[in-house]
Amino acid sequence: MAGGAAVAAPSMSATQRRLAAQLRGQVGKAIADYAMIEEGDRVMVCLSGGKDSYTLLDMLLSLQRSAPIKFSLIAVNLDQKQPGFPPEVLPDYLRSLGVDFHIIEQDTYSVVKRLVPEGRTMCSLCSRMRRGALYKWAADNGITRIALGHHRDDIVETLFLNLFFGGRLKAMAPKLRSDDGKHVVIRPLAYVSEREIERYARARSFPIIPCNLCGSQQNLQRVHIKKMLADWELQYPGRTESIFSSLRNVEPAHLADPTAFDFAGLRVTP
Repeated sequence: MAGGAAVAAPSMSATQRRLAAQLRGQVGKAIADYAMIEEGDRVMVCLSGGKDSYTLLDMLLSLQRSAPIKFSLIAVNLDQKQPGFPPEVLPDYLRSLGVDFHIIEQDTYSVVKRLVPEGRTMCSLCSRMRRGALYKWAADNGITRIALGHHRDDIVETLFLNLFFGGRLKAMAPKLRSDDGKHVVIRPLAYVSEREIERYARARSFPIIPCNLCGSQQNLQRVHIKKMLADWELQYPGRTESIFSSLRNVEPAHLADPTAFDFAGLRVTP
């Protein structure tokens, strides 16, 4: 899915345009490597109002214009009724782009605040409810791919969260089938670093909407993992990229999972 110009505002500098082209190349490669989008797909782009999902939409719109296959995009936002959420920002922005979109209104905020005890993290319940609402809308509207804005750093952070706190060697797959088997979820930003997304978001002046529900929870395990990786990156530049590369170069025979490799059947070759 290469070729064509990346989305770029007229006011962007040559350096910023190069960044846009770089991101577009990374997204296109991820889509190709994992066969994320196929002919005729109806792709739902989950738009939160954060830098990641804005960048995801930009890249997919650019690729759509030059891809050798035809697919459609619809941006979908879940308005969780958080206090202070500006309901007009996303519709106004999407109309300015001429993008097909839909806003799901569901008061998950009140449910999460009611069910989660004070001082406990809200992300798990909030994420499940958000996913349920989005998956239901996708099933009801003929969606064949659900695109999420997780980037390379999210994937590496998840690896360490599972490693340190869950005892599992598991991260986020660039492409997966949902637990109920009814949806294909894709992460086209899998090869893109958060730093590059931050630079691109500043260049594009996206109308960022902060999350007042989880953004204020500074004791999350993910916050500590993010700091650990940032410290490593300062001391050893390129470490995060190297860790992500290891996820693409797995050798089950050199791990210890008997379900992933037939250790019992291992014999000396005559």
